[in-house]
Amino acid sequence: MTRPGDTLDVGLVHDYLLTLRGAERSFEAIASYFPSAPIYTLLYDEKGTEGRFRGRTVHTSGLQRVGATQTSFRALLPFMPRATERLPTRNHELVISSSSAFAHGVHVGDDGQHVCYCCTPFRYAWHDYAIALRESWQVRPFIRWMLKRIRDWDIEASKRVTHYIAISRLSQQRIAEFWGRDAAIIHPPVAVERFSIGKAEDFFLVVAQLVRHKRIEIALEAARRARVPIKVVGTGPDRSRLEALYGGSAEFLGRLRDDELASLYARARALVIPNIEEFGIAGVEVQAAGRPVVAANAGGARETVVDGETGVLVAPESVSALAEALRETDFDRFDPAQIRAQAMRFSADRFRDQFLREVSRLSGLNVGSPSNDAARASERAGVPPRRELPPEPR
Repeated sequence: MTRPGDTLDVGLVHDYLLTLRGAERSFEAIASYFPSAPIYTLLYDEKGTEGRFRGRTVHTSGLQRVGATQTSFRALLPFMPRATERLPTRNHELVISSSSAFAHGVHVGDDGQHVCYCCTPFRYAWHDYAIALRESWQVRPFIRWMLKRIRDWDIEASKRVTHYIAISRLSQQRIAEFWGRDAAIIHPPVAVERFSIGKAEDFFLVVAQLVRHKRIEIALEAARRARVPIKVVGTGPDRSRLEALYGGSAEFLGRLRDDELASLYARARALVIPNIEEFGIAGVEVQAAGRPVVAANAGGARETVVDGETGVLVAPESVSALAEALRETDFDRFDPAQIRAQAMRFSADRFRDQFLREVSRLSGLNVGSPSNDAARASERAGVPPRRELPPEPR
């Protein structure tokens, strides 16, 4: 059987490959469909990405020589737009980018097409602009100038993309609002088979990069008010501040191996997602382990969590509403099997079928034939067809 990408000249682009979180795992899935395609990225760390791209041809930008890491790469932001444009992607018949910042800005040739799988427009230049200014108050005039230049570049870059695919409704809305572009929606792949149902213990869980826009302090303050134990998985520049504020009431575990995290998911009372996520892969992962989600009633949670059946949705940015949900909800009433069935709707097989079909439709190129394996597997497992979601309220 011919595999996708064996005959089509495809180039793959991701912003930076320095760690392995949700966006990188989604890109890893896309890259697996095109095993011969070269990969282009601004910065690459083989160890940080756990060797997932070892053996692939990976082209990096000139910024690679600086030796930036996941903790230091943000200092290079002013140089990233132009470095992206210099990536040698012009000769491919089809370029597929995975972007939450700059990757959508690569150039393709006159006869080439560019399909961008977009998590979100660069948050600090757009919807989290105020957070960027607040975090950088010492150099605020420079940050304001830099982000204005990035926004101008971003708009021009968006005009070069042939087609966009959004990861969620929120992503789709931002693409339309900031760039004036339409986008289909395909939810990201989740490795649901890695997780299994366990026995719940008496703690709540947060799994996130520890940065300001994740609003971790809302979850930790709510847990403190509700007087319930909570564990935090993740690292990031905001960890020291959060530990100073909540080290006495929350347990900070740092970064865990995949198997350690799977065990925590299966034993948690629930996963808490305090911020508005574009999608929220962790929320699907914990449901694959049969445990419910407590999340802000906005963004991706509306597409992944069934309120009252697989979790609880609360008013966004409300510590009191979240504390009440943690304190008053009977989490034992949730059916782990029903919760896991919801997560199965976001499987990697489902993503592969939808993604290859949509890229073929948009580009008019044959990028591979979707199979019916995922649908047949779901039928055998008794998982119902995915429910169509109602339009997002405006």
